[in-house]
Amino acid sequence: AAVGANVSAPSGAKVIDGTNLSVYPGMIDSGTILGLTEIGSVSGSVDTSEIGNNNANIRVEVAIHPDTTHIPVTRVNGITTVLTAPRGGTITGQSALINLDGWVPEEMVLKSGVAMHINWPGAGGGGGFGGFGGFGQQRNLAEVRREQERQIDALKKTLRDARAYADAKDARARDASLPKLPTDLKMEALIPVVRGQMPVVVNAQLERDIRNAIAFADEMKIKLILAGAIDAHKVADQLKAKNIPVIVGEVLRMPAREDDPYDAAFTNAGLLSKAGVKIAFQTGDSAHVRELPYNVGMAAAFGLAKEEALKAVTIYPAEIFGVADRIGSIEQGKIANIIVTDGDPLEIRTQIRHLFINGRQIPLTSRHTELYERYKTRP
Repeated sequence: AAVGANVSAPSGAKVIDGTNLSVYPGMIDSGTILGLTEIGSVSGSVDTSEIGNNNANIRVEVAIHPDTTHIPVTRVNGITTVLTAPRGGTITGQSALINLDGWVPEEMVLKSGVAMHINWPGAGGGGGFGGFGGFGQQRNLAEVRREQERQIDALKKTLRDARAYADAKDARARDASLPKLPTDLKMEALIPVVRGQMPVVVNAQLERDIRNAIAFADEMKIKLILAGAIDAHKVADQLKAKNIPVIVGEVLRMPAREDDPYDAAFTNAGLLSKAGVKIAFQTGDSAHVRELPYNVGMAAAFGLAKEEALKAVTIYPAEIFGVADRIGSIEQGKIANIIVTDGDPLEIRTQIRHLFINGRQIPLTSRHTELYERYKTRP
């Protein structure tokens, strides 16, 4: 394959007339449950969570459903790759990057074990992808703080136990006379985390929780990626200094608190970018992953530079997740995840004219287009 302005097409190649069209890398959603759920009210079609607080050994790629109707709906809007992650517990498990084309999960998975995911304990830090926990029955603030500290201490103990487990395994490898350690799958899964080989995506929302998560990462010596993070702009200088990337949560939302500015969610990404923080975006959804470009477009309308907005759904997430040598830009040697549009891909009116995933041209059909064709001539 070749990329450039003066490239000769090989004999027999299909030629696409790109007059007045633009070519972009396929967009990347950096936090979804795509492939894990079909209909939320039908429990048999939902496989997003496991029970228990420590699900570190859960690998999401084994649960991905390639035939979900949400995948075609998503990709015809220009999203070619998503990070899919589990939700249940405090340590929810390991995510996978998947390309949105393939007969079986093995064909779709671009990278497994991308990151370990943690729902930060606290009144404003839980709820999975950018959601909120604790907005039901009101509790005494002191009680909430005590419970949060207890959960954080338990989380620290889990990682210390994992480090001790890893050290014991290393010692046994050096000295076979030492007793063999019983295999613990949860501890095994956490070894790359405590050794700094696997990043940890922490879903934390409020300023206090974000600062606590940063301090936790420093103490535990883990590689942190912040997600959700509605208050991240308030600690942007610290995030920049520590080179912590932020996966911005849903932009098209109401203010989280009564005293927040109306545009708090709209301006967060722009403020982070201007401070020099590397950002990406997540929808945290399945049925609405298709709205990723609209969320990013709103952020671009409220202070996020246009070029930075495009990078935040292409090359930046590829860099954050360690796959920039394979996706995220149009370069020779990379996977051909490409969209051809009739305008700015972050504009609602823009149409995707051609779509390629892994170099294969994908039909621009989905459950939505099928319903349109079915009912457009109804009298």
